[in-house]
Amino acid sequence: MDKIIVLDFGSQYSHLICRRIREFSVYAELVPYDISYDKIREINPTGIIFSGGPSSVYNKDAPIPEEKIFDMGLPILGICYGHQLIVNKYGGKVKRANKEYGSSLLRVDSDEDLLNGIGKTVRAWMSHGDEAEQIPEGFKVIGHTDSAKAAAIASEERSVYGIQFHPEVVHTEQGTEILRNFVLKVCKARQDWTMEGFVDMTVEKLSKIEGNVLCGVSGGIDSTVTALLIHKAIGERLKCVFVNNGLLRLDEEKEIEKIFGDNFEMNFTVVDAADAFLGKLRGIEDPEKKRKIVGEEFGRVFSEFAQENGPFRWLAQGTLYPDVIESGVSGGPASVIKSHHNVGGLPDWLGLEVLEPLRELYKDEVREIAKILRVPEKLCMRHPFPGPGLSVRIMGEVTPRKLEICKVASKIVEDELSKAGLYEKVWQAYAAVGDDRAVGVVGDERRYGNIVVIRVVDSVDAMTADWTRLPHDVLEKISNKITNEIEDVTWVTYTISSKPPATIEPQ
Repeated sequence: MDKIIVLDFGSQYSHLICRRIREFSVYAELVPYDISYDKIREINPTGIIFSGGPSSVYNKDAPIPEEKIFDMGLPILGICYGHQLIVNKYGGKVKRANKEYGSSLLRVDSDEDLLNGIGKTVRAWMSHGDEAEQIPEGFKVIGHTDSAKAAAIASEERSVYGIQFHPEVVHTEQGTEILRNFVLKVCKARQDWTMEGFVDMTVEKLSKIEGNVLCGVSGGIDSTVTALLIHKAIGERLKCVFVNNGLLRLDEEKEIEKIFGDNFEMNFTVVDAADAFLGKLRGIEDPEKKRKIVGEEFGRVFSEFAQENGPFRWLAQGTLYPDVIESGVSGGPASVIKSHHNVGGLPDWLGLEVLEPLRELYKDEVREIAKILRVPEKLCMRHPFPGPGLSVRIMGEVTPRKLEICKVASKIVEDELSKAGLYEKVWQAYAAVGDDRAVGVVGDERRYGNIVVIRVVDSVDAMTADWTRLPHDVLEKISNKITNEIEDVTWVTYTISSKPPATIEPQ
């Protein structure tokens, strides 16, 4: 399988480069910028991309890749900071410039190779404070803007290209086409990354593992697909466990037990640990502590179950690529956004090896696999749900009353979206609640009650998300129903922050 590797220099958009490339059936992987030359040879990529990043190439501590990588004879594309690395490496000059953030008009000077077929001018997204003052010998300018005279450069002899803008973001017109030109025309990569191929490859790998596997299933698409792949590979050596942690959606434990019982012939057990989880969370307000506590408690439940029903060698989980990146364990310079209990929250004392067959995938890719494995449509289109459950949708301490408000309000949100035919058209929708309160009037009485926050977003892979512009009448129905049916709620608000800068979950 042909591969493109993306060296991560810390840009918030690094992961999007991989995502865009995979859209045209070529495998792309994000790796740390300081990956060794020997490791790259082992991966054997067809091409290399340098991501953007917050550093300046002339800083003493600037992240720089191993020197020999430039001499591998592989096509290289540098984006933003990566563009400046290329200019600096080959003898050009980079200078401090006025910060440019936003859309600029890119004028194409040469439409060969990289910029082929995108038109004479396109809007390009800029996010930089440095720029190329002098391009290296052997390079030519293939695109410019009013403020960046060398916004795109090329050394066609070396197959090395640099662009100051970000083709991976949707704000750049024809950005995907630019990446497609690099990957397919310059690197000549084969389009052999398919989910059918991934299923076959993964089942073959899993069939070779030794020992029994314990799989924590949540009823979500990620853990369900994980369980089905493993079951396809090792059959009865898999045992699935659903843990009721008390932090689930309204009546979710009953719904999941029925779905698995009706659709899948797998060994499935329910463990009720709600009291233990809620007890450990009592008095805890910090979101990272809540995530760690939930991860620790999941580990304890799985460990005890394994001891009583084992022996087990493996604990399987539905970890996805976004989980790995956000938890800061992908190897790149990105900081931790939030710990995921299935990545950064599991305890060291677990005593089980972790099996994560979906670790390289995005959510929409997992949904493709679910269709291949004939997972029921209802489960395929179910909205994502955080591993720590409602503990991260409850700001502050998790109390029984806030938990009840969160469950009932979220059910109202989902029901009203379903009635309006919108549930399957949005990525995620829920209600959150914290300690903020506001005055309301019920009948002729003043009431001081909770504020419920509604969050509905559109996304493709959860790496970025835009707030959903719901029709006003739908918002009105949601608000009226929540304030009428939940006694302690006086206000309902709607969140209009996208990711970034916000995250999809509040904590």
